[in-house]
Amino acid sequence: MRSISSMLIKLFCVLAALTLLCPAALAAAGDDIVSLGIISVKTRYLNPLVPEEREFQSVTALIYEGLYALDDDYKPVPCLAARCDPDNSGKVWTVTMRKGVTFHDGTPCTAYDVEATINEILRLAEEGRGQYSQLKYIISSVSANSAESLRITVNRPYYGVYYALTFPVLPRDQLQSQIPLGTGPYKVDAFVPANYLYLSANDDWWQGVPSVKAVNVTFRATNKELISDYEYNRVDAAITRSASAGQYQTGLTNLNITFRTRQLEVLLLNHNASIAFPLDNPLVRKAIRCAIDFDAIANSVYMGMARRTDTPMPTGTWMYRDSDEYRYDPEKAKALLDEAGWKADPERDNGVRHTTVTVKGESKDRRLRLRLYVYEEQDNAVRLQVAQKIQDYLAAVGIEVAITVESFNSVKEHLTARNFDMAIAAYQMDTVPDPGFLLMSGNTGNYVSYKSTAMDNLFKALRTAKEFDSYQSLLWQIQDQFAEDCPFVCMYYRCGALLTRKVFTTVRDVREPEVLRGIETPSN
Repeated sequence: MRSISSMLIKLFCVLAALTLLCPAALAAAGDDIVSLGIISVKTRYLNPLVPEEREFQSVTALIYEGLYALDDDYKPVPCLAARCDPDNSGKVWTVTMRKGVTFHDGTPCTAYDVEATINEILRLAEEGRGQYSQLKYIISSVSANSAESLRITVNRPYYGVYYALTFPVLPRDQLQSQIPLGTGPYKVDAFVPANYLYLSANDDWWQGVPSVKAVNVTFRATNKELISDYEYNRVDAAITRSASAGQYQTGLTNLNITFRTRQLEVLLLNHNASIAFPLDNPLVRKAIRCAIDFDAIANSVYMGMARRTDTPMPTGTWMYRDSDEYRYDPEKAKALLDEAGWKADPERDNGVRHTTVTVKGESKDRRLRLRLYVYEEQDNAVRLQVAQKIQDYLAAVGIEVAITVESFNSVKEHLTARNFDMAIAAYQMDTVPDPGFLLMSGNTGNYVSYKSTAMDNLFKALRTAKEFDSYQSLLWQIQDQFAEDCPFVCMYYRCGALLTRKVFTTVRDVREPEVLRGIETPSN
């Protein structure tokens, strides 16, 4: 897809900007303190198992670590675990702990702490709570053999287990503490909710002494306040998901580093023929996909604060599979609608397409008119703008769209009841690269009533794939099937922005929630 080449161009521009930055104007990573601004109004504790705000996770990622971490290629690498070995069945994993790792008070981090953390996550999941509740679908039991080793029994042999092991490990006696100790590069010195958080470098960190000695985090209630702090030099850097951040360009005195969030925006298309008759036909769904220029929408409405994707997987990663099926082509859209039996008459209803259907033995004329539901984020009208753009694009090929704006809860009720034609919605994707909850028959996120035996079988195979190569191959086959069936339309992953005057990271893949990844690079 064209977004791959555009991403490479943007990456080249960022690298060029970094090369040309004036050293006197842009401070280097060796500075003792980085002052950071984020949005936070309700976080009262720092326990990473039950976070209250998304932006806050970028900060707690500096304090806590998992058995595994994800590298620049979004592949799992050992962190607190020295190694992890599945048996021949793939259902029993032996984790060997890394030696010499301690919590911030000097207490050793052991397999007993991991065992207790996993059990706490599973307990929270049973209560319907917790950031890592998906672990209940992967891990069935855990038992520490000693301080250095533990045995994890999983529900199926699965390469995705490595990704599941990125949860933060807490001391076994602080699982429900408001500010539990961590093993990460920074430790908590002071925390005043809705005011500030002060982190100092963990000089005993197992990877070395962090070069940035302290991170002073200031909390603001609105993006307006946050941006004002940055503009008036009250903070060195600011993290925001506001689309308005797209107006700040990289220059001689600052950088605008966009990062990928896990928020996937989609256009849902209801297959339920009793409600949305046209959309049970894949030809109509593909016509809608071809008729809309999502690249143009992302650039105009989101000012570049969205990263295009045509599948549930993020572009520019080993997970993504491109296809020619996704090209913006309004003429192809018209041809697909013709093939589906929806004919255009320029002299009738402003060109809206019609077809003849038989209802109880009687022929009736039906107009191609669809309802589009949309909900908005607080103080953010971008989704309505996207809906209006979609309305215009579809009108150009003969599809009439009626937009209805309702609250999040109201739109969710429509989705749950399958009482909609189209809807703009967002999914928070999991760390594990497995979109089965969207695409498997009857699964929790499958609001469009998509049913495909071929797709279900691919996911069954994916969830028993133990090696990377087979896992990647199956993910690609899933996306090929997605292109063929067009169950719904993927639009983009929302982006956030890290506005900064200090170059404190050299990582290639800046992503949520590890937005500050790289700031901990040891100085020795």
